[in-house]
Parts: sequence; C-alpha cells; structure tokens
Amino acid sequence: MAVERRAHPWMANSAPGVLEEMLAEIGAKDISEVFEQIPDDHLRKVPLDLPAALTSEMELKRDLLTKLKKNLDCETNLSFLGAGVWQHHVPAIVDEIVGRTEFATNVWGSYQSDHGRNQAWFEFSSQLGALLNLDVVQLPVYSWGCAIGHAIRMAARLTGRQKVLVPHLSDPERMSVIRTYCQPTAMSGHIEVVLVSADRDGRLDLDDLSRKLGPDVAAVYFENPAYLGTIETEAARIAEMARAAGAETIVGVDPLSLGVMMAPGDYGADIVTGPVQPLGVHMNCGGGVGGFIASRDEERYVREYNGFLVSIAETVVPGQMGFGLAAAHQNSYGSREHGKDWTGNSTYLWAVAGAVYMSLLGPEGFREVGQLILSRARYAANLLSEIPGVRIHAPDTTFKEFVVNFDDTGHTVSDINDALRERGIFGGKDISSEDFGLGQAALYCVTEIHSAADIRRLADALKEICK
Repeated sequence: MAVERRAHPWMANSAPGVLEEMLAEIGAKDISEVFEQIPDDHLRKVPLDLPAALTSEMELKRDLLTKLKKNLDCETNLSFLGAGVWQHHVPAIVDEIVGRTEFATNVWGSYQSDHGRNQAWFEFSSQLGALLNLDVVQLPVYSWGCAIGHAIRMAARLTGRQKVLVPHLSDPERMSVIRTYCQPTAMSGHIEVVLVSADRDGRLDLDDLSRKLGPDVAAVYFENPAYLGTIETEAARIAEMARAAGAETIVGVDPLSLGVMMAPGDYGADIVTGPVQPLGVHMNCGGGVGGFIASRDEERYVREYNGFLVSIAETVVPGQMGFGLAAAHQNSYGSREHGKDWTGNSTYLWAVAGAVYMSLLGPEGFREVGQLILSRARYAANLLSEIPGVRIHAPDTTFKEFVVNFDDTGHTVSDINDALRERGIFGGKDISSEDFGLGQAALYCVTEIHSAADIRRLADALKEICK
C-alpha cells in the first residue's frame, strides 16, 4: 500500500509531485542519479531521528519560546565575561539609526538604491582611521579572526614570504580562524604559523621573537591589549624588529582602548585589525560581530585589500561630494577567483552602527570611556586580590580584562562559576584548559557598565564561595 506524502509546513519543495516534476525536468529517473557522484560510504545509512513537524505557526512559536526561556542573559544576570564579545553600553540612538529602512534594508544593494549608505560607511572608515592614526580602513569582515587571517595573507602577498609569528598566549578561537586562513600544509597557499613565547608578565618575549625572525617571515602579529588583557609596552620595539627583518607588523587592537592608549599607527604598525563589536554593537554570537582591517594610505597596501573600501570625490556640482567604492575590481566580487582574496559574509550594517557610536563619543568621549574602564577594572582586580587564595596574574598591566588564579582556594574555576551562576553572576571565562600553564584561572572582564556595587557584589560572592 502506497504511503501518502504530505507537504512539510516549512519546506515548499516537499509538496506532492514537486520532486517528480524536478526530476523529469533534468531527465533523471530518481534522486539517486542526482547524487551518484557521492561515494556510497559517504551516505547516511540510518535516517535521522527527527521529531514530527509542527503543523501550525502557533505551535512553532510556543516551541521556540519554551526553548529560548531556558537561556540566561546578561541583562538579568551580572556578567564578567569577555574574551571576544564584550558587554558595553549601546546608546539608544545607535539602534534607532541602524534600524531605519534606508540602512537596514539597504546595507547592500545596487548603487541606484544608495540612500546615504556610502556616506555612512565613509564616516565609519574616517573616524576609525582617526582613532588608529591610519588612513585606509576597509569595511568590516565577518569577525576579528577573519580580519586577522586576511591581514596575514595580505602580508604574505606583500613580502612573498610564507611564515607568520604570533603570540603563544592567543585566543584559541581566533587562533583556529588564523590557522584556517593560513591553509593546510598540502596547499600551495600554506602559511606557517610559529608561536612566540611570553615573558613572565604575558608580553611577547623579545629574545624568542629575535630568534624566530628571519628572511622567511612575512609578518609579526600581536594584540595590544592582548587576549589576556596585557598591554604590550614594547610595541614600538617589536615593530622596529619586524621592519629590520623585512616583515610586516600586524597589530590587533580594541578600539575602545585608544582613548587612553597610543594609536597603533604611532608606534609602527603596518596593518591593524580589531573588533567592531565594542563600537555600538550588541553582544551576539553567530550573527557576525565584525572585524576591521586598516593600513597606511600607500598603494602597495591598497592594492592588496580583498574587501570594500569607500572613497570620496567631487561631483560636477561645485561643493558637492560623492561617495562610492574604491578598487572594487580587486576583490572576489569584482574578479571572482582572481580576486586578491575571497570575500565572504561581511557586517556592513555594523559599520553604520560604528559610525553613529564614534560620532556620539568624539575624542573626549573615548578618553572618558577608556579611563572609566581602566579604573573600574583595576578596582576589581585589587578587590579580588584581597580574597584569601585568589591571585591576580600580572597585576597593573592590563586594560579591561585580567586573569584571576584560584589555585590556592582549592576550588576549580568550573565549580566557582557554577556557584556564581546560582547567585545570578556569570564569572570569567574558564581558561584552565587552555595551553597557557596558568592553572585554575579565569579571564575576567570589567567595562563601563559595571558599577562599583557590581564589583563588590562579585567580590562578596567569591569570598563566600572560596572560604
């Protein structure tokens, strides 16, 4: 007896007769002919054990909301998590502007449909360039890790070399993206990733760096502030050493730190990357928080960008300016597989958010936010260091993130974080399993959203848990 086929409520091509119609159109007898090039041992032998399809929109909404309510968020809980996505204040006007239809529905599209988008993008690049003291800023790519990967590949093309030096104390997530961009050893575009040791304070070991620099190194990459919050005090010296070896200096930077720290363009950075998320973008994972790439305005760098650069030019009307994409032919949209590098998903709407956020703060606002973050993070580190058994790794050398060691408390970070969650607090990221030799340690993050009372609440909770 034939089994009745019903259309899946959310899959249009599942309607009865559609599959047969498509097979007839391409001249295939059955679905197996369509996939005959796939080896048999690659095919699943047992059907997936999926629940029955929900048959109405009401059921679907109820099911989704039930699942979402299991999540705990950073609005109803006190969070000290960072490590790539940070909790910063997003002014209401940022959401208002990025939600306008001329931006939200036109973040990409034809030139004819541009309603101020290109000018907003130009403002983003210009303001961020002023922060970095660099002149060229590409529209953001999908993540900070992607931006680093592209920057390393730019350096390899510029130098003709296939090796990059990166800090041993790097974010494992960003490091995995870097290795993906540097490609497997069997591929012709492979770039060797060599780790540079850290000194006792978590900064690059200059002796180890000197030993590993050579005529085969395309670039030296470091972050300032680094993954563990450390401020690299010898940044200018690192850039000088890289330049002497004929290598490019690539720096990763938190843009919010630039109100209180020297701009990377001032200490010799050739290419700069960083996250867009601190600039007015809400925390989200999987939605593309964005990463920027910047450099000096030299043709050798501009010719190696793989994404979109926005430029400005005079029009035929005196006093009127026009905005548009520059050197667009050299990316994969313009030249397909012959582009400088592939251009995947990007986060152009967050460039608009960044332009609004930076224009709201201005130079003095960046200084105030930077000082506020710095002072509150130092207050938190000092307060936690007074708890018996708790030790701050490399104190007084960090910006907004710092490492807290719990070895002498007799508790694991996992147990401490579980106990904190019961009290409505998200503790720092557990880095005890990362290959840093820091023991039972967590990476804590303090930003401008944390009040002194919030920090004391954390300290009191840790005292109770660790006693």
